[in-house]
Amino acid sequence: MPNVLAASSLTRVFGEGDTSVTALDHVNIEIEAGEFTAIIGPSGSGKTTLLHLLGGLDNPTSGSVFLSGTNIATMSGNELSDFRRDHIGFIFQAYNLIPVLSAEENIEYIMLLQGKPHAERHARTLEMLSKVGLDGLGERRPAQLSGGQQQRVAVARAMASSPDIILADEPTANLDSKTGASLLDLMRDLNEEQGMTFVFSTHDQMIMDRARRLVTLRDGRIEQDERR
Repeated sequence: MPNVLAASSLTRVFGEGDTSVTALDHVNIEIEAGEFTAIIGPSGSGKTTLLHLLGGLDNPTSGSVFLSGTNIATMSGNELSDFRRDHIGFIFQAYNLIPVLSAEENIEYIMLLQGKPHAERHARTLEMLSKVGLDGLGERRPAQLSGGQQQRVAVARAMASSPDIILADEPTANLDSKTGASLLDLMRDLNEEQGMTFVFSTHDQMIMDRARRLVTLRDGRIEQDERR
């Protein structure tokens, strides 16, 4: 399978001089299309930092991140924002839905920014609501939905524009175990049926059990990379 993402000598240092902390230290990683990968490791190992660098939410101190053939590590400002919008889906532990928008409007929002026509946006939104098991709940605002339902909206939003990769930072952290397991099974089904590429940053054993690749970080370096 072709690589969707390839990071080389990825390094991120926070602070300067005696107070500097190296969160990532010359990390090399490649993600193939269709992977279901979990980045794991103890607190402070660099998991979230790596995910943020892979998704262009932060810039590395040095190194490169090629996503679909483009080095996003050298981008900034509007160029990077537009690239993220068109190529990367994000799922966060805090859901990050827009509270004044309905579930439908939250899902549709990125496609609106992309300038897609209304009919296409509407059809895709209804399709995604159905796929995540939220038929009939599209008019509800986030406050009218349970945590699990909100995270399903976030999954639908991340997938709606058919991104090259979906990055999920602790997506089950605020969910009970039953709801988390249901959400993970949904994402794995979408991965298997539609070939969507997922990369998780997680402490959650349920995600580790379902992942087909485990990348273990320790002290900012990859300690182990296991495919299953």
